[in-house]
Amino acid sequence: MTHRFDTAAPGDRTTPRILAEAHELVGAAARVFDRDEYARALLADCEYRLREPLRVALAGSIKAGKSTLLNALVGQAVAPTDATECTRVVTWYRDGATPTVTAHAADGSRANVIVRRGSGAHGLTFDLNGLRWDAPSPREVDHLEVGWPSAALSQTTIIDTPGTSSLSREVSLRTARLLTPADAGGDRGAPISVPGADAVVYLLRRLDAADVSFLEQIGAGGGGSGPLGVIGVVSRADEIGSGRIDALHSARDVAARFAGELERTGLCQAVIPVAGLLAFAASTLRQPEFAAFEALSAVPAEDLAIALLSADRFARADIALPVEPELRAQLVDRFGLFGIRMATMLIRLGVRDSSSLAAELADRSGIEELRSVLEVQFGQRAGELKAHSALSTLDRILAAYPGTEADRLRPRVRARLADVHGFTELRLLGRLRTDELPLPPPVLADLHRILGGAGVAAHLRLGLSAEADPDALRTAAFAAVRSWRARAAHPLADQSTATACRAAARSAEGILAELS
Repeated sequence: MTHRFDTAAPGDRTTPRILAEAHELVGAAARVFDRDEYARALLADCEYRLREPLRVALAGSIKAGKSTLLNALVGQAVAPTDATECTRVVTWYRDGATPTVTAHAADGSRANVIVRRGSGAHGLTFDLNGLRWDAPSPREVDHLEVGWPSAALSQTTIIDTPGTSSLSREVSLRTARLLTPADAGGDRGAPISVPGADAVVYLLRRLDAADVSFLEQIGAGGGGSGPLGVIGVVSRADEIGSGRIDALHSARDVAARFAGELERTGLCQAVIPVAGLLAFAASTLRQPEFAAFEALSAVPAEDLAIALLSADRFARADIALPVEPELRAQLVDRFGLFGIRMATMLIRLGVRDSSSLAAELADRSGIEELRSVLEVQFGQRAGELKAHSALSTLDRILAAYPGTEADRLRPRVRARLADVHGFTELRLLGRLRTDELPLPPPVLADLHRILGGAGVAAHLRLGLSAEADPDALRTAAFAAVRSWRARAAHPLADQSTATACRAAARSAEGILAELS
């Protein structure tokens, strides 16, 4: 199965313009700093960033399941999931012609990393011992880069980060430096810290003060210099219900509670429960595993329930089941108790082949819902998110050179960051329910849709079918412009409501301009 984030939705013509403007501003800065080697290097990276795939970081507390979710999104075992040294450094996963893992030091030195393949859920290990650097003396690993042939990675570079609550302060700071760069404060000669990701998927097992504090630092929805888009994931969702068959229902309740708490601060655009282990196992389901589930589904439900009281009990050799203990242990390792219960139940309900079972398990894991949200929030706005990152980086570079030609260029960059309507839409979508706008629920739903919350294509924004002809789209867009302008101008509308309605009117005007 191929998974990807589309970089532009059908009918979306704003992305090339936004990227072109960002390219032009970066080029103007390059001409200003043509003799400053450090600034030129940063600007070259900025230019490259506009051309490369969208960068999405996976962040969250230690053991939140980031690497497992990464494997599920890619559909291959590309990330080690056991607690080895490689999980303590930032690791970039990019599309590559052949599988390669490279260690990078802060000074630019490199070393090839040996990859060891194991069994079960912990399929890969990156061996960081005895690295042979292309430098005279050993170096400390700054980050890893994994090149892997993958359709998903050809569209999106995924960055796996160390746990934000690691016992080692330095390990936690590696994630903070990537996502929440420190401000140089206009100090000439000070190192310029820039955001490394365009968007963030933040994994939550519980919502505590540390999570809220880190999300606030990221600056999602607040126009900060960090990533503009943040999606929350209630990770390891099957464990919330102790592996029961209704575990995801419990996880959805938890996700709704987390979403309600996060909405009050506008820190996430959505919160989705996902059973990452089950999602990855479903994407790599093997025929012998399907055969084992078929055999287990024939066991009387009461007997199987007793065997599944714990993982250790299920794999015991003295428990009479029609599957060998070694294979049972592998099923627990890959699918968890929840996955075993779900798979056997689905077969009893009529699933007859491995591909159908894999699709059903993936759907029930929550991974397809997450992919859908990522596609709408990140994939269809990839150009806008990349442009925001590049312009934010450019702004920080210019701020570090006060009293130079940068002073004349910086207002143009700041104006682009403030005026690009796609950025406004993303910020409003992040804050929409937070602001508690005094609008009827159907109107709020229309507002969410016209701002691109269900997708950026014209028919999606207007609530029409994909087959709607241009005349129908123009008629609906013109009606939307009039409606949202009237709401914005209503004498009883408060400032937040008027601002949101004006943005909606501008979105509708953009559709009319596109159709012209």
